[in-house]
Amino acid sequence: MTLDLRIFTEPQQGATYDDQLAVARTTEALGFSAFFRSDHYLAMGGEGLPGPTDAWTTLAGLARDTSTVRLGTLVSSATFRHPGVLAIQVAQVDQMSGGRVELGLGTGWFQAEHSAYGIPFPDKRFGLLEEQLAIITGLWETPVGEKFSFSGEHYQLTDSPALPKPTQSKIPVLVGGGGPRRTPALAARYGTEYNQAFPELDAIGPRVKVIEKALSDVGRAPGSMVQSVALVAAVGQDEAEFTRRAAAIGREPGELREHGIAGTVTEVADRLKALEADGIQRVYLQILDLADLDHLDLIAREVRPQLG
Repeated sequence: MTLDLRIFTEPQQGATYDDQLAVARTTEALGFSAFFRSDHYLAMGGEGLPGPTDAWTTLAGLARDTSTVRLGTLVSSATFRHPGVLAIQVAQVDQMSGGRVELGLGTGWFQAEHSAYGIPFPDKRFGLLEEQLAIITGLWETPVGEKFSFSGEHYQLTDSPALPKPTQSKIPVLVGGGGPRRTPALAARYGTEYNQAFPELDAIGPRVKVIEKALSDVGRAPGSMVQSVALVAAVGQDEAEFTRRAAAIGREPGELREHGIAGTVTEVADRLKALEADGIQRVYLQILDLADLDHLDLIAREVRPQLG
């Protein structure tokens, strides 16, 4: 299996729908497997003009404005939406896209965006995530004509018709997080993919082994969950181009090399091969300069052919 490369964006830093559409269409044209975006409502540094765009509203538009590329969130926050509403939204966007949607869901962590837009931010959120995964997958899996009910600490559903249904027989569910026990167990129970978001590079291989053990603990076969990682990407045809791309996103070349998929084409190909050797099957390339579409072209044309 060749390492799967996906494009991952942070539109809250300042991007219109059209900006995201241009990247998504380029992602599709260049043969990357998916366009993913964060689900945030506040910039993390900078003004974020013209302002945030809602992740699932954006993906609904992209569902109609693209044809083949897969679409998803890395990751939606359990604090943003009731699970019944999110299940409807994701199923509808899946229908609109012809079955190309994936759902990444996490606890949420950025308290400032909750304060800025009046969204409750409880201290303990793991229970919210756990119940949301049970509800969302339960709603989707309930046969047409049957009802779904759920009684938990945070949510109660009574005789839901569990509609609409996604186009896909099973929407891929991505679970992330760094907890040592509860997160791997939750991923093994509900996830089709486990994602490590911006880990230290030497921690990636050991974490893969933790997830494989969690799969074994619940009786799932080894390798039955996709192991992925999200890392910042900055690639240059040569050192000068790499340095320019690093400067464009406000990062130092040395720091990028230490923490991301960064450097010249050869360096980046070697880094990706090392990730694959660690057990990673899919890489989300965090692209921070959405205007630099040539960056994506370089990765597709020069880096990807060196992989497997």
